[in-house]
Amino acid sequence: MKPIKVALAGAGAFGIKHLDGIKNIAGVEVVSLVSRDLEKTREVAAKYGIAHVSTELGDSLALKEVDAVILCTPTQMHATQAIACLQAGKHVQVEIPLADSLLGARAVVACAQDSGLVAMCGHTRRFNPSHQYVRNQISAGKFNIQQMDVQTYFFRRSNMNALGQPRSWTDHLLWHHAAHTVDLFAYQCGSPIVKANAVQGPIHPALGIAMDMSIQLQAANGAICTLSLSFNNDGPLGTFFRYIGDSATYIARYDDLFSGKEERIDVSQVAVSMNGIELQDREFFAAITEGREPNASVAQVLPCYQVLHNLEQQLKT
Repeated sequence: MKPIKVALAGAGAFGIKHLDGIKNIAGVEVVSLVSRDLEKTREVAAKYGIAHVSTELGDSLALKEVDAVILCTPTQMHATQAIACLQAGKHVQVEIPLADSLLGARAVVACAQDSGLVAMCGHTRRFNPSHQYVRNQISAGKFNIQQMDVQTYFFRRSNMNALGQPRSWTDHLLWHHAAHTVDLFAYQCGSPIVKANAVQGPIHPALGIAMDMSIQLQAANGAICTLSLSFNNDGPLGTFFRYIGDSATYIARYDDLFSGKEERIDVSQVAVSMNGIELQDREFFAAITEGREPNASVAQVLPCYQVLHNLEQQLKT
């Protein structure tokens, strides 16, 4: 079987996470790397043995050998670039969020349906072994979510990325970070979100975004979720999930899982890797190979963006 040849756009912190994950996946070759800073892009390409480098996504899309594209570019570019990839006949995985508006998300879904290509969004929490373990417990009838309590905390008073480098764009608590939890809550409950409320703190004078936000969700099956988000948190960074259920309590920190009493739970046998990004990429390439819809297809995650849109309308009023 010939290898899947991939172009990756965005050689920043998250793009490098994908490159590290793809190194462990047989039958996949990254052949093109796109990013804004040509010199930095060349450095990353040399490290990972990538032959083609460009600052323009269109250059990669013009390469006939490219089968698929992974987009790790600024949020504001996701929808437009995902559509460009599909229109060029390339399978596409766009990092979370799918778009920064419901209109954009719907446009990507419509284009994907017309194309017949694999179109997936990087909702990584569906793939982290920690969350997969909880989902397996739910599927086996051993656990039912009563409440999820989630903290998403970063320190972003200046516009820096995960590598401590200046960002050329502004991140967003609602359209990026809340998307992880909104999608995961409905996914794990197996039940759509029927109630959603939000409040936000002051708007940052320079960044133009709310730095603190609180969201309440309820699924049709009665389960509730409380999500606290902050870019002001000067402490442990990341997202921490507490699942409170009818038979247990679980605390998920990225790929690691603990009981409510902070006892580590072995999730090493849940999947073929302990790296959620790698597992996400494996699903993308497997869907291409098998000619099927992937978990976290753009169509599957669209309801999340409807909820985010509704919350945005609330916050505007």
